[in-house]
Amino acid sequence: MITPNISLNNKTVFVTGAAGFIGANLVTELMNSDNTIHIVGIDSMNNYYDVSIKDYRLEKINELAAEKGVKWDFVKGNIADKTLIDKIFADYKPSVVVNLAAQAGVRYSITNPGAYIEANIVGFYNILEACRNNPVEHLVYASSSSVYGSNKKVPYSTDDKVDNPVSLYAATKKSNELMAHAYSKLYNIPSTGLRFFTVYGPAGRPDMAYFGFTNKLLKGETIEIFNFGNCKRDFTYVDDIVEGIKRVMERAPEKAQGEDGLPIPPYKVYNIGNSAPENLLDFVDILQEELIRAGVLPADYDFEAHKKLVPMQAGDVPVTFADTSALEADTGFKPNTPLRTGLRNFAQWYKEFYK
Repeated sequence: MITPNISLNNKTVFVTGAAGFIGANLVTELMNSDNTIHIVGIDSMNNYYDVSIKDYRLEKINELAAEKGVKWDFVKGNIADKTLIDKIFADYKPSVVVNLAAQAGVRYSITNPGAYIEANIVGFYNILEACRNNPVEHLVYASSSSVYGSNKKVPYSTDDKVDNPVSLYAATKKSNELMAHAYSKLYNIPSTGLRFFTVYGPAGRPDMAYFGFTNKLLKGETIEIFNFGNCKRDFTYVDDIVEGIKRVMERAPEKAQGEDGLPIPPYKVYNIGNSAPENLLDFVDILQEELIRAGVLPADYDFEAHKKLVPMQAGDVPVTFADTSALEADTGFKPNTPLRTGLRNFAQWYKEFYK
């Protein structure tokens, strides 16, 4: 296991996408674990999905910051705004940066490609430039399991070639890894990319399957299960993702000189997934049971009448499956929340949030 080489005590941490699903959960965990930390968050609060969920997350963070006495500054803005990003770095001088701001979603990238270029390419470039001009101890950034594209070999290992993206979203995430590698090599910026696998949980993204299915079932609409149900997803509970991020934040890749006198890039990439792919049909069955248990749906709900098996859709892959051995070896952590536990927590949150 790698010994932590960064203490977050009394440090300023800059989290982009701070009102997003993973970002808000990370900010909350950092506040709960260390009240000496100064957290600066940015989020565009765009309407890609229901903004009331982002407002809810932000409200919870503000309450926690006041309760714990944690220094917390929130900036409403876009990481594609270079002037704003440069100003935040100049004003706050963060030691650790966690870039979670991105335009997410595979399907949306087919109809709205420009949003992905702006947030995921231009925005990330602005973060890299700011880290170059205001040196940081560690840049951690979100990549995605989607970079594995049409890879046939499972489980997916970070040693695999990832040259076959099947969506623009995946291509932008692979670009982030390449850009970070170049900046690590040129400017000796310690950077770590994290390939997240199908993240789910309470107050999640409504465009994700489990959330969308719940909304549709509640309205009596039909849910479509792609590839005729023959899809497997490595569902990863958000708390496990956050624990992985936190451990990685404290372990920056070591700087070293190569034989050419230039830096060996202080660069790493990890998978964060549950390493236990679930069949979509089994996943839907568990979701149904937990929605009934939480009282979101009535006990006599006719699920069969609201399910439809349909063909594969563009940009999708049949299986995602994370090899997390490197994460486990370096940080001592392996995601392990059972799917039922995670979906139960989601169903209970959904019941409370939507009354």
